[in-house]
Amino acid sequence: MSDLGAKLLTLLPPETAHRTAIWGMKQGFGPKASTPADPILRTALAGMELAHPVGLAAGFDKNAEAPDALLNAGFGFVEVGAVTPRPQAGNPQPRLFRLREDRAVINRMGFNNEGLDAVKARLEARQENPAPGIVGVNLGANKQSVERGESAEDYAILLKALSGLADFFTVNISSPNTPGLRGLQSGTVLDDLLKRVNDARWAEPVFLKLAPDLSEDDVDPILETVNRHRISGLIVSNTTLARPETLQSKHAGEKGGLSGAPLLEPSTALLKRFRKSAGPDLPIIGVGGIDGPEAAYAKIRAGANAVQLYTALIYQGPGLALRIRDGLADLLKADGFERLADAVGVDV
Repeated sequence: MSDLGAKLLTLLPPETAHRTAIWGMKQGFGPKASTPADPILRTALAGMELAHPVGLAAGFDKNAEAPDALLNAGFGFVEVGAVTPRPQAGNPQPRLFRLREDRAVINRMGFNNEGLDAVKARLEARQENPAPGIVGVNLGANKQSVERGESAEDYAILLKALSGLADFFTVNISSPNTPGLRGLQSGTVLDDLLKRVNDARWAEPVFLKLAPDLSEDDVDPILETVNRHRISGLIVSNTTLARPETLQSKHAGEKGGLSGAPLLEPSTALLKRFRKSAGPDLPIIGVGGIDGPEAAYAKIRAGANAVQLYTALIYQGPGLALRIRDGLADLLKADGFERLADAVGVDV
């Protein structure tokens, strides 16, 4: 799908546009990376070798329908999902809103997906001829499991069932659209959850995805728990419940998680706090508000080993991945860095 085609999709209702975009990628209408990434961008992430650090965040390809087409479009890694053990319709529509004036989106999707069996079958099928690159799976808990206090069992089921079919997994406990899910981010609840995750994991790295609405006091306890259970790294961050006063769109008051440009500053600040407390060794993926090379570079300098984007694709199209990739290489060279890793956390 061309960038022009992607922009034309914004004339359609948001969920219709999303389904059409997935269909287009599956049909091979997406862009193709015609040149390799600059060697300066090569980096390692929790033992995974990336040709470059620009990835696609979870939420776009919820059901693992087009990970290889997305890798071919220029992403260094792609995260599919969130997937839950049982199929889930999600929250009632409308639940996805474009904030055009703010280059942002509000969603309250509620982990809508086709469930474990469908995603597993697609991941198994792609093993025969996978595209070059890294594919991860974002793991979620069914709404009923969260309500019953059985979230940990859902994550364990998913990890056991999908091990060997992806390069990494993400435990998503930070979506604001499943009531009670964010309560898993602290205290003994987080400790119990990560123990179950660690008991269920196989060889692949496991990341923990956090909310941007955490306080300064949350950082060190989370890191202590992550280290105790040998979790591979963090993804900072998910969407925010905050509503900056600068928002101009008529949809600014909608309930749900806000993503896009307004999230860049707060999510990067939280990333920097985690990097400062964690030190240089913990792998961190930076997410939130990335819409160009400069924003991606800011995440790297704040402590991200790699970055992910999603919302900006809605407004700029899938060619954005390659523009960020190539622009990031130029920025690193302009500042005299010989490799990406040397720039990670220099602003901390």
